[in-house]
Amino acid sequence: MSSTVRKRRPAFDREEGVAIAQALFHERGFDAVSVADLTEALGVVPPSLYAAYGSKAELFDRAMKRYAATEMLPLGDILTPASPPAEALSALFVEAARQYTRHDTRRGCMITEGARADDELARTLASARAEGSREAIGQYVSSHNPAAADRITDYVLVTLRGLSSYACLGYSTERLVECARMAGRALTQEFSQ
Repeated sequence: MSSTVRKRRPAFDREEGVAIAQALFHERGFDAVSVADLTEALGVVPPSLYAAYGSKAELFDRAMKRYAATEMLPLGDILTPASPPAEALSALFVEAARQYTRHDTRRGCMITEGARADDELARTLASARAEGSREAIGQYVSSHNPAAADRITDYVLVTLRGLSSYACLGYSTERLVECARMAGRALTQEFSQ
């Protein structure tokens, strides 16, 4: 009787799995990534995926958390208290245009685009992740123009969302940077009133 030694599979690296899932979700969007896509990319079976992450939505949330830590716009570096607000927000727009187009396949803001998911839970999770950025921008604007803070903050958020959407549509960096600069020039007038 021969004894067969069963080889153990290498341990599954959960953080590497989050990075792989992040790339998939960013490239295709939450709705277009199936559990089968995830298990194939991660090299696991569905029960292992659920044991490691709980659900597709929980994995998406972890991927967004990783995205926020590694690829989000550096608001704190750009929106410094001493920066002239129109210049700082214009710089934010230009940085967004560049960042949202730096990859050929992972375009736009993963969190912004996640907030447009058809799946209600994914949409809710992405909206919750975006809240911190919205608050930071709102506080920055309010510190420079409290009377028009809501209106200007809305303009900034709509502009960032538009840059993300058009990056996903394939607009070039150059085109989006020019749009970002135009949007920044409009803010100069808002802050001078």
